[in-house]
Formats: sequence, C-alpha cells, structure tokens
Amino acid sequence: MVTTLLPSFTLADSGGVARSFPTGRPALLCFVKEDCPTSVLSMPLIEAAHRHFGGAVDVWLIAQDEDGGAALEERFNLTLPVLDDSALRTSFAYELDTVPAILLADAGGVEQRRITGFVREEWESLYEELAPPAGVELPELEWDLYPEWRPGCGSRSVEPGIAERLAAEAEGSPLRARRIEIAPQDDPFEFLFDQGLTDGLPVVPPTPERVLRMLAATRRDPQSAVAIVPPNMAPVTVEKVAINAVMAGCKPEYLPVVIAAVEAICTDEFNIHGVLATTFFPTPVIIVNGPVRDRIGMNYGMNCLGQGNRANATIGRAVQLVVRNVGGGRPGDVDRAALGQPGKYTMCFAEHEARSNWEPLHVERGFRPEDSTVTVFAGGAPVGFMDQLSRGAASLATSYGLTMAAAGHPKHYSYGEIVAVIPPEHVDTIARDGWSKQQFKEAIQRATLRPVRELVRDDACAEGLTRQVAERIGLDTLVPKFRTVEMITLVVAGGEAGKFGAYFQGWVSGPMGSVMVTRKIDE
Repeated sequence: MVTTLLPSFTLADSGGVARSFPTGRPALLCFVKEDCPTSVLSMPLIEAAHRHFGGAVDVWLIAQDEDGGAALEERFNLTLPVLDDSALRTSFAYELDTVPAILLADAGGVEQRRITGFVREEWESLYEELAPPAGVELPELEWDLYPEWRPGCGSRSVEPGIAERLAAEAEGSPLRARRIEIAPQDDPFEFLFDQGLTDGLPVVPPTPERVLRMLAATRRDPQSAVAIVPPNMAPVTVEKVAINAVMAGCKPEYLPVVIAAVEAICTDEFNIHGVLATTFFPTPVIIVNGPVRDRIGMNYGMNCLGQGNRANATIGRAVQLVVRNVGGGRPGDVDRAALGQPGKYTMCFAEHEARSNWEPLHVERGFRPEDSTVTVFAGGAPVGFMDQLSRGAASLATSYGLTMAAAGHPKHYSYGEIVAVIPPEHVDTIARDGWSKQQFKEAIQRATLRPVRELVRDDACAEGLTRQVAERIGLDTLVPKFRTVEMITLVVAGGEAGKFGAYFQGWVSGPMGSVMVTRKIDE
C-alpha cells in the first residue's frame, strides 16, 4: 500500500489562533468554499463529526473563501475550528482540483482516506471508522435525507490566474528574477515607464503568473542560458526572455520564436552591439519560416510589414525589449541612431512560402522545409517601389535592380547585404518565365551595373569615389552595386493585389559589421 504524507501547514483560525498540521493526533481536514452547493451540503456532517468524535480526532474546516469562512461559521453555527485559507497556499500545496475535499490523516500526517465531492456511502463508512477510537456510539443521522452522490466544485486554487500566482509563490517555483513590489496606489503601467523599462509604449506588467504561463510554452529550463546580450554583456535566461515577452504582449506560443531570435541577434556574426552603436538606421529585421508561421498565426500576406498582427508585432517587440532591458541598449545611450526608424519598435514578418515556386529562405540557407526558423538581418526601414507594367522576369529584375541601386546612396557601390520583399503578383510574373531565384538575383545585379566614372565625387554631388580610386579601377569599368550576388536575399510576402515591391537596406556587412544569421526554433 502506497502511503501519502500530507504537506504540513500553519493557518489561523477565526479566533486568531495558529493551528499547525500534523497535530500529533488523527485529523480530519475539510476543504470547502461557501459558493459550492456540495460544500454547503456537507457542512452538517462536518460539524457533527467534530461534536461526536472531536475527543479523538481534530476536525478542522479549511475555508477557501475571501472572508476566511466567517459566513459559513455564522450560517451553520459552527463549533469546530474554522481555518482561513483565503490565500489558497495550503489548497495549492494539497493539489486540490475539487471541493469539498475531506482528508483523514493519522497522527503523523499520513493520509488514510479521502472523500471528494459528496458520496453518502463514503461518509457513512468514515463515521463508522471514527466512532471506535472516540469511544462513542454512532450518532443517529437521517442519512436518507442526503443524496447518494453529488459532484464537487472546482477548487479556487486551480482557477485561471490564481493557479499561476500560487505556482509562482510556491516553494520550488522556477522563477528567480528579482521581484519589484509597488505600492497599492501606484499605477503599474506608469511605474514601468518611470523605471525606464518600456520602449515608449505601455507594456504588460510581468506578474509571476503571467511569466509562468509564458514559460509553459517551452521545454527549456527557465534558468538555462539563452545568450550573452551586448552591449552590457549581460546573461539572459529563458525566464528573462519570457519576462520581456510578457511585457511585449506575446502569447505563450510565441516564446520559442522569441528565444531563437534572441539567440540569433546575440551571435558575433550579427553583432547587435555594432547595430546599436552606429548612427545609421539598422535594427533586427526578423523573418520567420516553416510550420510555426501558421501555428501561431503570423502574417505573411496583406500588410505583413505593417500593423495589425499580434504575433508579428509582439515577437519583434520582445526582442527589442530584451536588448533594452537586459543588454542595456537604450536610445541616446549605447543606441546612437541619428534618426532611428519605426522598425526599432518591432520588425518581424513571415515568408509566404506557399505562394512561391522558389525554395523558401530557410531552405536556401540549409534547413529542411519542415524546420521552423528565424532569420535576423540588420536592416533599415522598408523602402517601397512599384512596377505595374513589366510582363516578364527580365524587365521586372531591371526595376528591382535600378531601385535597389539607390540603397544607402546611388553612388555607394560595393554594397553588402540587402533583402528584397517580392509580392505575389511579381512572383507570378517571374514564374511565367520559369526563372529561378538565382537567375533573378543575377539579373538584379546586372541591372545595377554602372561605369565607375558615374560614381566619382564631383561638384554636383560630393558623395562617391575619389578620382584616384576611380582611375585605379578604370573610369569605364562597369561595377555592380553589390559585392556578390549572394548578398541579395529574396523573400516572398505580401497581399495578392498590388505590384509593389520593397527592400530593406543593410548595414556594413562582414566582420566589421553584421552578417545575416538563421537559427532553428526549438518547438
């Protein structure tokens, strides 16, 4: 026979006396709440057990009500001790799903029997067991007036919101982050502003119960390390990522995506410190691929680079908050952007994989189609352009090339990474000619070719190559905008109508700048 040692506890009764379990005597612990009809049905039997068998067994009523059982005590003229478990910590420790829960324990606190809900036969059997040790006859009760069975009610300790709070407060809670207590009269939203923990918009207060709900979405240990976050080189755990995901407004199912994105931006290759420190425009642009897109409801269609989709908006925002609140990357401090851009709040979208005959971005970068990934790119704000007249892939590639040649500055060549977003209507035009992704990239690169003489600094425009460098290359030499074709990344996304493309200009690419990084999402 398996024995269960019940958790010890100390609760105050209605007279303010502290009562501790185990008591050194057998005990009948009766967990109830007033708004449960089955608890009310059981009250006369609980009181009768105390009056008849109290000489041999401690009969305690443990009330979950906010008044500590005062209403029950008055309603039934109770003489047994009524213990206040309005905080619900004892009910939680006992893992109660249902009340009434009647537990008989021996003198050492080992459970002997349990009645859940109301079962008349079990109550009769309990009375028969309690009578001999008490040295009394069985009381005469009108058992026929009681139903054979009644279901119980949900314990208050498992109600949504309460259960998470209790789990956060319990011994063994996975939460380790420092807790900040605020005065009752303080507005938590204004408090978070005052503490500098927001991005300029209100954030969701990261209460322990909200953080626990968020953590339930990952199999990773809350205290396991995710990354070291520049510029402060601060370690970030799964728990701290979850806290910032709560603040950003994420649903729990978004957390694995946020974790993968944080891992990616904190790599040496991506160089988030440099992305922050530059006075230019870059910020993490997060592109999501694979099955997770539909599973969490990401937008890769109409207005996918804009507002209105919770997953897109809050995933990107959570990553930015981690950089700010953990890494210390705050604007005006380490973040030195001269103008900044809206993507510094959030920039995250998914690829419209099914709408393209090309392999999706994550497959192009070496992952399997069934993998879910995040790709991070140090990009500026999206720059839109139109081509509503091209009827072939070659003409369309020329439009993309001429437009993207202006990235940074029309005279800045040997450019690094760039991301072009191709809408479905343009994809259809390219597909009709059967062009591969590589062919389209090469055609874009060809369309950017310009003779060096057009890139030289002059009185009309001081930007460009010096005369000495230009002559060394050769004034009539044709040079492409991008260092290599591989620097051009194509992603399919957007609404079905509208022949409008866009591109995200990159920042300094390579060891001195930032390199695009892809990470698999651990689901």
